[in-house]
Amino acid sequence: MSYYFNKVLKNRNFDEAIEQVKTELKKEGFGVLTEIDVKETLKKKINVDFKKYKILGACHPKSAYEALQNEDKMGVFLPCNVIVEEHDNGEVEVSAVDPIASLISIKNESIGEIAKGIQKKLIMVIKNLK
Repeated sequence: MSYYFNKVLKNRNFDEAIEQVKTELKKEGFGVLTEIDVKETLKKKINVDFKKYKILGACHPKSAYEALQNEDKMGVFLPCNVIVEEHDNGEVEVSAVDPIASLISIKNESIGEIAKGIQKKLIMVIKNLK
């Protein structure tokens, strides 16, 4: 079982990909709570060069609330991370966490159902990227 869904975008630069991902997340009811620029952070903290790589912390508020109502430690899995990275060849890849793979350790049926709904939405986000 893979722990993520991904797609390589053919005709998008890094910044365009970030904006398109945010747009597609919004269409599926997600908001972006956090945005971590890994390249910038690694340069600042340990003075190393790294490729363009951003982690977007996406949250689907209704589902997050429902999950937290059913499992109060659920916050350790939130938000759902989506990464955008630029490869050496210039291609941009977008990957999203598979919530089913992440939450397999939780023995709570209601969380499994919520995770299935989020999984479908994240798959749509990745599928709709161009």
